[in-house]
Amino acid sequence: MSKRLRIGITLGDCAGIGPEIVDFALKSGCLPDSGEYKVVGKYPDCSLGEPRFETARAAAAALEEAITLTRRGELDAIVTGPIHKARMYEAGFKFPGQTEFFADRCGVKNFAMCLTGGKITIALVTTHIPLRDVPSALKQSEIVRVGLLLDDFLRCLPRRNSTKAGRSRNAPRIAVAGLNPHAGESGKLGREEIEIISPAVAELKSAIRDKGPSASDQSAIFEGPLSPDTVFHRAAEGEFDAVLCMYHDQGLVPLKLHAFHNGVNVTLGLPFPRTSPDHGTAFEIAGKGIARSDSMIAAINLAVELAAVT
Repeated sequence: MSKRLRIGITLGDCAGIGPEIVDFALKSGCLPDSGEYKVVGKYPDCSLGEPRFETARAAAAALEEAITLTRRGELDAIVTGPIHKARMYEAGFKFPGQTEFFADRCGVKNFAMCLTGGKITIALVTTHIPLRDVPSALKQSEIVRVGLLLDDFLRCLPRRNSTKAGRSRNAPRIAVAGLNPHAGESGKLGREEIEIISPAVAELKSAIRDKGPSASDQSAIFEGPLSPDTVFHRAAEGEFDAVLCMYHDQGLVPLKLHAFHNGVNVTLGLPFPRTSPDHGTAFEIAGKGIARSDSMIAAINLAVELAAVT
């Protein structure tokens, strides 16, 4: 009998919906029998909907415990509940989010944020920065770096969309979104596509070819830059396995429209799988019995799937 995969689950801020959606998920009957599920952390008694210093500190301590258990080889993957960042900062948490926390604790510099739900998977080249700063932050090297992480992630999983005729199942089909409307209209609406994104796509194709025949049986694995107003529809229809997005809301808006209740956040580049539901603490509905556990269930299922192939 194969060894069961050990999945650690943190509750996040226990004043939010984290504890109830984890409880719902564990009792749902929708999790794989191949997983062994452990709630990580010690949490104080609290009033639901009222985050405090103590609930934030417990959430931070649970993250530290989860990473320690993983380093000891006692966990194969981590699923994290939603945290309240403002309270976390008051409790001494020094990271923009949980993604950056895990990267720091693992000593990983090459990491990225990926989200998946329904038939859409996205990865973000820039994340939590003001929209006005995106053009200056967009670098060819960063597009290439995140694109390669996305390629590695997709190769770990079965294709979730139907395979288009003539395409290899071993070669993920990744669309690279433009930054500007209509992908810049040949430079009339912006030159980032010409000067930054197109060279990055060419470099990505070259990098894939350099991996060898088994990885590059399609020279056009990456396609773009493509107009952002149609690329997500094309992905949902099965033409692409994922979209490489230039900024946060370019990817998050269509993903949440398409898969609001079952989106999953995945940290790419870590030495172990880390996933989380793609929503917040929802203090306003905590304890009312109306929080949906779909995203938590999806996050746990994906963690098991990833742990099985890493």
